[in-house]
Amino acid sequence: MSDTTANVSKVKPDTRRKGYRQFSSQAKSQLNPKEFVERLAALRGADSFVQLSVRNKELFGKIQASYQKIVDGQELCKEDYLLSGHELDEVRSIPDDKIPRYVAYRYKYNKYPELKIANEYPPCVQIEPASICNYRCVMCYQIDKSFSSKSKGHMGLMELEVFKHAVDELQGNVEAVTLASRGEPFLNSKLLEMLEYAKGKFLALKLNTNASLLTEKAVHALLSSDIQTLVFSVDSADPETYERIRVNGNYDRVRKNIEMFQKIRTQDYAQSKIITKISGVKLNDDQDIDTLVDSWQELVDQVAFVHYNPWESAYENPENTIQEPCSELWRRMFLWWDGRVNPCDFDYKSTLTENTDIHFPEKTLQEIWMSDLYLNMRQKHLAAQRDQLFPCNRCVSV
Repeated sequence: MSDTTANVSKVKPDTRRKGYRQFSSQAKSQLNPKEFVERLAALRGADSFVQLSVRNKELFGKIQASYQKIVDGQELCKEDYLLSGHELDEVRSIPDDKIPRYVAYRYKYNKYPELKIANEYPPCVQIEPASICNYRCVMCYQIDKSFSSKSKGHMGLMELEVFKHAVDELQGNVEAVTLASRGEPFLNSKLLEMLEYAKGKFLALKLNTNASLLTEKAVHALLSSDIQTLVFSVDSADPETYERIRVNGNYDRVRKNIEMFQKIRTQDYAQSKIITKISGVKLNDDQDIDTLVDSWQELVDQVAFVHYNPWESAYENPENTIQEPCSELWRRMFLWWDGRVNPCDFDYKSTLTENTDIHFPEKTLQEIWMSDLYLNMRQKHLAAQRDQLFPCNRCVSV
């Protein structure tokens, strides 16, 4: 495909739901409900179950009961939940002593936003090692110079001590921590130290990267860490299309880096449980998941497209009439490099928390999550008043 025929036009969606638009996994087998019920039942006497909080034991029971309904041929209700998609890969790679924590966390991550439950901590926290990026992707806020220009104050790298403070608070309270947000994590020279500090503290440690800066040292560090999921951001199997989407990116370099990762993984870390994923943004229907799978399936475990949201024009998008609440207010929070905390990265310039005292570590992440500011935002969304919040009134995510 030549530059003249590569289609990188962006089709703006009416609404955007959390999750993968298209997903492909190398795992072939399905989860047997009867066997999984028996596995969960056997774990009830294990220390890993006994040590759960009362709430997490209840959630474990909900998952177990959901699968028992499938075995018994009963209809599921709103509070039931079955693992699906990438969770099926994850649950197979997790040892039995961590399964009780895992199923409780997945219930919170998926059902709390649906049931509109906000407990002491969010199910997931995204920590931003860097807001700086070496790419200028066509769908990304990095192309907004009022954000990415150094003079605007949004660019920076998280200090190691801020990261450690966050990890110390989240350990034992949150299972899902993603190192990624507005920039490329590997631009922070302390990233490998961050990974080492987080080791053994979370079930679902995840890192997103454009893979342009991978080195042998970094690959060994990644494979020596306990990252559960490593995401490489790639939107096309065609080099020219990729480079038109991922401006400043070099497809051949990225592919060689991912090939290097897989080679080292195969040769030196054959027992590694890390799940690797190619994840792209589906801008238009010309991007084909099957082509992406064919190109990458020998190098990674999963290939997926996420839904496009017009992040690059968040503050200029036309106001919409969406009344459905945004699920992120019950699912995750974002901790920026400088300690600012925000509900989402669609609001990449933090207008929702501007002129507030929502700042870490002066306030704990728990205090911020349960603050009046967050409560007010949730109430407005529940009351179909997201049009009163900027830029929620221009966002299509629900």
